[in-house]
Amino acid sequence: MKKCLLSLTAALVVLTGLLSGCGGADTPSVYWMNFKPEADAALQQIARTYQQQTGVEVKVVTAAAGQYEATLTAEMDKSEPPTLFVVGNSAALDRWGEYCYDLRNTPVYNQLTTDDFTLYDEQGRACSIGYCYECFGIIVNKELLEQAGYQVVDIKDFASLKTIAEDIHARAEELGFDAFTSSGLDDSSSWRFTGHLANMPLFYESRDNGGWTQAPARIEGTYLDQFKNIWDLYISNSTADPRTLATPGYDAQAEFGREEAVFYQNGSWEYSNLVENYDMDPDDLAMIPIYCGAPGEEKIGLCCGTENCWAVNAMASQEDIQATLDFMNWMVTSEEGTEVMAEQFGQIPYKNAAPNNNVFFRDADTYMQNGNETVDWVFSYTPNVNQWRAALASALTQYCSGGPWEDVKRAFVDGWNV
Repeated sequence: MKKCLLSLTAALVVLTGLLSGCGGADTPSVYWMNFKPEADAALQQIARTYQQQTGVEVKVVTAAAGQYEATLTAEMDKSEPPTLFVVGNSAALDRWGEYCYDLRNTPVYNQLTTDDFTLYDEQGRACSIGYCYECFGIIVNKELLEQAGYQVVDIKDFASLKTIAEDIHARAEELGFDAFTSSGLDDSSSWRFTGHLANMPLFYESRDNGGWTQAPARIEGTYLDQFKNIWDLYISNSTADPRTLATPGYDAQAEFGREEAVFYQNGSWEYSNLVENYDMDPDDLAMIPIYCGAPGEEKIGLCCGTENCWAVNAMASQEDIQATLDFMNWMVTSEEGTEVMAEQFGQIPYKNAAPNNNVFFRDADTYMQNGNETVDWVFSYTPNVNQWRAALASALTQYCSGGPWEDVKRAFVDGWNV
């Protein structure tokens, strides 16, 4: 009998060990399928820190660049799937929606400073929440702007931007700099206009229709006159010859870094390049909205968006779901977590976000806090995106060489094919 009891005890020890290794009910664990390869080392370290503090295991698995969806699909089919993963756009929500735990009113959800980056399903469930974001707009060299006799606060809408840009361009030889950097239409630069600038007419059309939740079957091009407004302003108030914009060789970043122009359309990711590579003073930099003449544009902010959105696996055990929610909340409230988030992901939309040196995020936050409407990244709904952008770039190139704007309208509207 004693031998039997010993055997039974040993079997229980083995079983307990197996359950522990599998994240059983008594040992909740977190499995984070990470979307950003460049953050892997830091996330592995923060996972160890969290485990040391709480005793809860956090496993971080990082998908190779461009392989996230395939890796996630494979991992979700395993017996121990991720409890924390990324659902960053409507297509991903369509695919993974049933796996998404409703995050509404969870502690981490209640830490958000904005709802702009939350993805909801048709039932109103908060399926995923942004854990960082990027922004784009028109980057301004405030020092050059002041040399021309203006300040950022003087730019409130398209009319004021146009007046200032045209005045600077008219005095370019006297001032020693022009209004805008080049608007290159070769492959290295055209995405700024066929993606980011095209977002403006798409955003306003989407807003008129209550906000898109999926790609519409067709678009009207209601705000293409406004698109033309800003495009004409760019190409008419720069040193670059519009007829040559598709020719490789233009480098708008370098032009701005060398202080050859006041305005440069780009995003928050340019901050380190400008400050570190061109030794620009952060205090001389600002980002303003892309004004194009749309009604009510004086109350818009920057174009902010992300595809970095956390989702919690609703198919996991309740214990692992709770452990994952606790970990997420710790990441956005603790000193250690928020420091890593700021360092690895930039700006995070949470109340206790660690300070971020990127002044473009500061400007984005200021617009949000002042009640300005964040401009959504509606361009993410573009179907057949590569073909659509290529056709739009070609039409813009022809327009810059004297072709009709109707060809741009045709590429924009008729090329949209879901």
